[in-house]
Amino acid sequence: MRNPSYLLNREPASTKQSLSPARRRLIELFQEWNFARFERLSLRQGEPVLDPLPRIVREHKFGGENGPRPEARLEDFILKPQVVDLFKLLDEIGDGTIDVIVIKHGLPFSCELAA
Repeated sequence: MRNPSYLLNREPASTKQSLSPARRRLIELFQEWNFARFERLSLRQGEPVLDPLPRIVREHKFGGENGPRPEARLEDFILKPQVVDLFKLLDEIGDGTIDVIVIKHGLPFSCELAA
């Protein structure tokens, strides 16, 4: 993987408030949708491009939880390992596109990248 110059001074984030505004908004979207698939997420220098939003396909669970996560209302919290791993991947990609990010329980579960 590469180590672009924009990563040289970037400290790994450990809380929601320590994230950049774009990364914070991405986490909020994950929590709002709870179970979904984000398609064609563009990245610029490891940061998600959210204008325009990626295509979001909601998963509806019959008899299950379909609303936003309770954490969506919190101003700050410690990031789960899945979120930290996602942001490491974004840093490694730098400029590019993630074809699909699967969200389960408001957290990134898996992603698909073109070879």
